[in-house]
Amino acid sequence: MDDLKSTFTSENIKAFIKELVETVVFVIVMLIIIRYFIGEVRWIPSASMQTTLLEGDRVFVERFSRFYKAPDRGDILVFYPPQENLKNDIGAVFSRLTGFFCKDIAYIKRVVGLPGETINIKRNDIGETFVYINGKKLTEPYVKDFKDENYTCNQATDFCEEVIVPQNSYFMMGDNRGNSQDSRYWGFLSKDRIIGRAVFIFWPLNRTNYFEKIKY
Repeated sequence: MDDLKSTFTSENIKAFIKELVETVVFVIVMLIIIRYFIGEVRWIPSASMQTTLLEGDRVFVERFSRFYKAPDRGDILVFYPPQENLKNDIGAVFSRLTGFFCKDIAYIKRVVGLPGETINIKRNDIGETFVYINGKKLTEPYVKDFKDENYTCNQATDFCEEVIVPQNSYFMMGDNRGNSQDSRYWGFLSKDRIIGRAVFIFWPLNRTNYFEKIKY
């Protein structure tokens, strides 16, 4: 009788462990599929996109459109900046795919310059800076403040002269131009560094908002 009880208990434990492992594997696989092909949630840690995005906002970042279309001007993208060294060992890749313990730094900025376009940033007499695309001034209603008193052009390191955006690359800028580390400082964003496109704020509830397409 004791032997039967012991066997029965042992079989139950084995069945439970097997079911638990299968459940965990299924959840991880589904999480990877959802994050890679559909989208993920991101938290806004800085003020570089004010007033479009505030610190503490939670946004949904869709990832499916990257399989059939290129980003447009005005899109808000989440991406790994060029200076971020992305490791490709199994642990690092698994961490990026699942979001578990991921330490890779990601930025969120707006697409300003598209591949092949000529970008020029000019400052007027009162310190306001404006973007010119192929010689035409860009209208940007989302910019918080055109005055960028903290930005001093360093022609040795910064992208502050007329430049042409390479193919498969983008010129990214924050909406809060006076407080944004963007393409003016670190250069162009390669297409393969894009994580996805931010489409709406879902938290806090009083700031829920869908990012409408900008008409230039």
